[in-house]
Amino acid sequence: MTREQVEQEMTQYRKVFTVVRLLEAAQVNGEAPVGDHCKCYDYWDKHTPCQNCISRQVLEDHLRRTKLEYMGSEVFQVTAVYREVDGRPCVMELIQQLDSETLIDPENGDRLMDSITGYHIKLYHDALTGCYNRRYYEDVLKDRTDPAGVAVLDLDDFKLYNDTYGHRAGDVALHTAVEVVRSCIRKSDSLIRSGGDEFILVLPGIERAAFMAKLDRICQQIHAATVPGYARLQLSASIGGVMMKPDERVEQAVSRADKLMYQAKNRKNMVVTEDTAAQSTSAAGRENQTRQNILIVDDSEMNRAILAEILGNDYNISEATNGKECLAMLDQYDTAIALILLDIVMPVMDGFEVLAAMNRTNRIEDIPVIMISSEDADPVVRHAYELGVSDYVSRPFDAGVVERRVFNTIKLYAKQRRLISLVTSQTREKEKNTRMMVSILSEIVEFRNGESGMHVQHIGTLTERLLEALTRKTDKYDLPPEKQELIVLASALHDIGKIAIDDKILNKPGRLTQEEFNLMKKHTTIGAGMLDKLGSYRSEPLVRTAYEICRWHHERWDGRGYPDGLVGDAIPIAAQVVSIADVYDALVSKRVYKDAYDPDTAVRMILHGDCGQFNPLLLDCLVEIQDVLKAEIKAAL
Repeated sequence: MTREQVEQEMTQYRKVFTVVRLLEAAQVNGEAPVGDHCKCYDYWDKHTPCQNCISRQVLEDHLRRTKLEYMGSEVFQVTAVYREVDGRPCVMELIQQLDSETLIDPENGDRLMDSITGYHIKLYHDALTGCYNRRYYEDVLKDRTDPAGVAVLDLDDFKLYNDTYGHRAGDVALHTAVEVVRSCIRKSDSLIRSGGDEFILVLPGIERAAFMAKLDRICQQIHAATVPGYARLQLSASIGGVMMKPDERVEQAVSRADKLMYQAKNRKNMVVTEDTAAQSTSAAGRENQTRQNILIVDDSEMNRAILAEILGNDYNISEATNGKECLAMLDQYDTAIALILLDIVMPVMDGFEVLAAMNRTNRIEDIPVIMISSEDADPVVRHAYELGVSDYVSRPFDAGVVERRVFNTIKLYAKQRRLISLVTSQTREKEKNTRMMVSILSEIVEFRNGESGMHVQHIGTLTERLLEALTRKTDKYDLPPEKQELIVLASALHDIGKIAIDDKILNKPGRLTQEEFNLMKKHTTIGAGMLDKLGSYRSEPLVRTAYEICRWHHERWDGRGYPDGLVGDAIPIAAQVVSIADVYDALVSKRVYKDAYDPDTAVRMILHGDCGQFNPLLLDCLVEIQDVLKAEIKAAL
């Protein structure tokens, strides 16, 4: 950063902090005065350097550090952050005085401390993944020249994850990948989310061999990772890595690593470094990159040569001598392979075993296979088609037949992929419109109820958290990801029946009379009745789920709820989850008839049975996630 940039940053910080000052390394170490011949510790009325000088520590490890400093009866919070100004190492100290009133009031004191310590996290950290963000890279990292290994990592087919499984799946995939990378790097290393699915890694002071090994390990562990709630989603990453040259800036190294990453992207699930990258690409090589790739799998060298001769003018040809080699190449290249010509009878692993493996990983849906064999027996051919082959050719080969069947199969799969993309896009648009209409309707209900629309959002978030915890804890209930998403969406309609309840009852500030309470209870059956009268839509999964939630979200585990007095798991699990979410949010939120309880008190009341009995499994889930819920409530204040 330049001096001017730092001054601009300090100007912004002075709006928040009591004192903001910039110290050079010599000033921190006591070798030079800060100003007017005073030392940096003179500010604290001290005559010697602080024993626990966080600024000196920050100069060494470049981490952000915070501590409390006392001066007489006054208390200050000091945060030190590393800055490199015009090439010179410096520390920026951000000092906030905490007055006695703040310290006396525990709640406000905690909030102030949290807001100050969290300021830099919000400024320099990605909200979704928790790693550093692009701003941190621009402000802190890009101009550094310290020796380091630098890598650019890009998740393969990330757009496909979003389009196929939804954006929530994409978020979970990102979080999973980040956790894998964090488990492989040191605290002194930096992981930056530079774009949607692209990350930068800066590993200071690492040796070349260790750097290469670490990138390989990251690539392998991302590929082996399981995405929670999406067992069929297979992660992989393309990584480009370089060692910084003398006097080279991180930004320049990132540019070099980015080019290598795109080389890795041609194959996917791969690491390309300066040591492994091709030194040059010929004109013929550039032409090959525009052609589709065909993998020929046959143990006969002659058969491979004949097929390569037939197809080599129009396609890039790769070869494997058995099924095991074929699967290894699929792991490396994946959908970069446009088609496989696969023999049946081979040593090590035959063609049927390859097809079985492709079915297990769902690759047979993305990569077409044409069987090649002299086995013309009907059972053999039939079994090949049952395992998903697209076509079948016999030896000896007819060049015209081979060319036409290969061309037609590749063309058919290309059309299929475009159709899937189109349908996926239309489905996502319909899902967006459905969520929008549900949101509008729930907002109308909450407006009449005198509550903010945040109640509906809170119920959705609580329901989602509880479902995630429940599926981690047990498989007793049939709750695949798509059903969980349906329950979260339908939860917004849990109180739709209140639209028919008198405003005077809905918004009465005092306790309801028994007669008024009996009328209020009818909102469950009214809402269910409204949904049951939707004609041709009444059988839709969303409507049926919303019906269950509307009618039974006030039922209780011991049968003392309403309107039907259902007991235990006779209550649909969707209604059970929304029920406990509704009670929790009602307790921690201010209402016309009560003040808000703190989160710990709310959980104790629910566990104690003050709000009725709930499924013990769901109570365990609530205890498991209560700290997360508490943090989210604090963040929303």
